[in-house]
Amino acid sequence: MIEHVHNHITNELQQNTRSDTIFILSAILLNLLTLAINSGMAEKSRTETSMLIVMFLFVILIVLVNLVVIFGLQKGKQTRIKLVSGLLKMYKDKDVDKYYDESLLGNYNTRYNLFIIVIVFTGIIAIVVPFVMR
Repeated sequence: MIEHVHNHITNELQQNTRSDTIFILSAILLNLLTLAINSGMAEKSRTETSMLIVMFLFVILIVLVNLVVIFGLQKGKQTRIKLVSGLLKMYKDKDVDKYYDESLLGNYNTRYNLFIIVIVFTGIIAIVVPFVMR
């Protein structure tokens, strides 16, 4: 039964990693794509009000998607901590905890924070640069 629980937890960790990867890549790609689109429209938005409105709509999209991704990553971080904590308890019960360094929890936390920072900064760049170019 312990082996089944262990496999279940590790499968959940793998699913968590896949979901986080999709969140991160989606946000960064959207930010870069929107940066390119809005930068291309920046020149025309000086004379055409409709282009400026479209630029602002893309800004709203960036903000909303980035907020969803950040929320998803925070939930992913919480899930990972719970799952790894469960594994650590299981390892302690079986006296194999010496093979798993608990400092990995802190490393996961730092990694999630760095991912969030990258998303926030690419979002800020995607919003600010086209308006500066304008």
